[in-house]
Amino acid sequence: MRTCVELDKQLPGTRQICVMDREADFFELFDEQRKTGKVDLLVRSKHDRVIDDKAGHLFESVRDSPICGEMVIQVQRQSSRTKKSKQQAKPGHVQRSATVAVRYKEIELRPGVYQKNKAPIKLTVVHVQETIQPKDDEPVEWFLLTTCDVSSPEQAQQILRWYCLRWRIEDWHRVLKSGCNIEKLQHKTAERLKRTIAINLVIAWRIMLLTLLGRECPQLAAEVLFSDLEIQVLIASSKKTEPTPPAGASRT
Repeated sequence: MRTCVELDKQLPGTRQICVMDREADFFELFDEQRKTGKVDLLVRSKHDRVIDDKAGHLFESVRDSPICGEMVIQVQRQSSRTKKSKQQAKPGHVQRSATVAVRYKEIELRPGVYQKNKAPIKLTVVHVQETIQPKDDEPVEWFLLTTCDVSSPEQAQQILRWYCLRWRIEDWHRVLKSGCNIEKLQHKTAERLKRTIAINLVIAWRIMLLTLLGRECPQLAAEVLFSDLEIQVLIASSKKTEPTPPAGASRT
């Protein structure tokens, strides 16, 4: 987020929104954001906090608010994860469409006991809940905390669309790790590592674009994405040459 705040100086006419998952659900991040207000936050909530003495806990309070609309979203496929020393096992998910009910409510995020001197932070929580129990899968339910203004059903649905874009970011990082093996890079200097990472960022984007277009438009001509020289190199590299038989051996 601090990097985006610095970038704001170069992009005065651009609105920036940091979309983050549950590991970003902590008071200090929102406290940092309100110091400048230049970059908005959209964070999936992890903690069922007490928001005030009357409303009780966050999750139930938002669930009790009226539904403002419904949307159909695409739930992306996720591979299962076995239990590791510091990670819990995670079941896999198949890609599917989900019809979700959307709610939103203004809340105050209270500081923790270790920051009692800080003032509460006004946020909006957008609640997303799948309306039909899916077969062999857990229903979608998200609590999205945001500093963006949400005062209409249309704005609440826009918040959900922005959050769903995080799947593409996850895919891109997955390509960086598995396709480009970026975590295995070893260089003598940090500057060389930065240059290699910069090149791999573009390569990962191209790989992801090719994959997405291959699924949506399998008959797309290669010339749309590759130059003539690149096509020649790909054809040459894909041709398999026959191994040279040992001396005295007969060809069949």
